[in-house]
Amino acid sequence: MSSIKSLSVGNGDMYYIKHGNETLTIIDCCLTDDTSDSILTEISDLCAQKQITRFISTHPDEDHIRGLDLLDDKIKIINFYCVKNEATKEDETDSFNRYCALRDSQKAYYLQKGCTRKWMTHGDEERGGAGISVLWPKVDNEYFKDELDYSKQGGTPNNISAVIQYHLKDGVTALWMGDLETEFMEAVESDLDLIPVDILFAPHHGRASARVPKSILDKLNPKIIVVGEAPSQHIHYYPNYNTITQNRAGDIHFECCEGKVHIFTSEEYEVDFLDNENRSLAGFHYIGTLNL
Repeated sequence: MSSIKSLSVGNGDMYYIKHGNETLTIIDCCLTDDTSDSILTEISDLCAQKQITRFISTHPDEDHIRGLDLLDDKIKIINFYCVKNEATKEDETDSFNRYCALRDSQKAYYLQKGCTRKWMTHGDEERGGAGISVLWPKVDNEYFKDELDYSKQGGTPNNISAVIQYHLKDGVTALWMGDLETEFMEAVESDLDLIPVDILFAPHHGRASARVPKSILDKLNPKIIVVGEAPSQHIHYYPNYNTITQNRAGDIHFECCEGKVHIFTSEEYEVDFLDNENRSLAGFHYIGTLNL
């Protein structure tokens, strides 16, 4: 069994996967004055229970790295995963400076399509893998190289985002797409090897500018799309798909078991597409079970 938590951090993204073995995976960071103390304590307590903690940065936009310096100071990141890049920003924050320091250090492992990493993508005789695969970037793709150059000149790094997939054996498949924008996804679709997923975390917090194209949705065929906390006037709500909107749900906890996912939210929330298996989790509201 494992669990995925999508943290309610406002207009930004932060997740973690508590694996069934001795590992913890954190994806992106967005800490605010209101949330930093509680989230840092929660993450630190989880790290104390695990032998390996890895941090995956999809891309260095501020709403995906905000407070990274605080997180690094708290847990001492030693396994830092990111796309190899030379992104710059006119207004450098403490978070971005810490990102660059980690990115350019010996702690960094650079993500690209199909890369392998012991205990992340596969296991050995000591412990199993974490079930994480990297589906993008394909580093020789011309559109991607153009975006690398753009971010190096200080442009938005949205389209250098990594695409990360998590699969639990005999269980859930989940997908993160960073902040990839619609036109870019359309341009590189032929180089994206996509399979059906159970849970899709909508890119760019659910913004319409990052609406996943129908042709890609047809390949992914997600059972649930989690729409993030972009301002409501900018959100694409994915009609005809089952959705959970984090603006109303708060923190979302996915308890992942063989063949099913029990789903809980920190705020009261109702959907009509899940089964009722009468589960409970302290501090959360049970909204139902997704049978895979």
